Amino acid sequence: MIRPVAEDDFVAIASITNHYITTSAIHFAYEPITPEYLLEQWKGSDRHPWFAVGDRQGAVGYAKSGVWRERKAYSWTCEVGLYLAPHACGRGFGTGLYDALLDELPRRGFRSCVAGITLPNDASIKLHQKAGFERVGTFHDAGYKFGAWHAVEFWQKRFSTGPEGPVE
Repeated sequence: MIRPVAEDDFVAIASITNHYITTSAIHFAYEPITPEYLLEQWKGSDRHPWFAVGDRQGAVGYAKSGVWRERKAYSWTCEVGLYLAPHACGRGFGTGLYDALLDELPRRGFRSCVAGITLPNDASIKLHQKAGFERVGTFHDAGYKFGAWHAVEFWQKRFSTGPEGPVE
């Protein structure tokens, strides 16, 4: 069931995130993160929704939004991320999480969102295409992890394309 993240989800969310930190270049952190660190990110992000999907054992995936760039003019675009526990991949949870997140973002005033995908990652590319993202560019040698340079491809989903400006 997909739902807003709750405070007691952060042990599972940290475990999911740490899997990718310690085993892949999908996440560019070098050191595992704590549930407390993620909980503070979540508590400090009133405008940015986080969603979880769970089974009987707890959260098995999550999707979140956060600040893309700090300057005020960027306030209408956010960065999104989605991570699933390995055993939860291929079960439709990613699509459901993105559906919930991407439906909520325009309600919170966002005009678009961006996602970075460390290459290669065919599953993530397919998920972003299915969710309506468009490829907007690639940064080559963007990150160094596990003894290799990695490219990051950026994708954008626009919720509004009209000329109107935001209500400030």
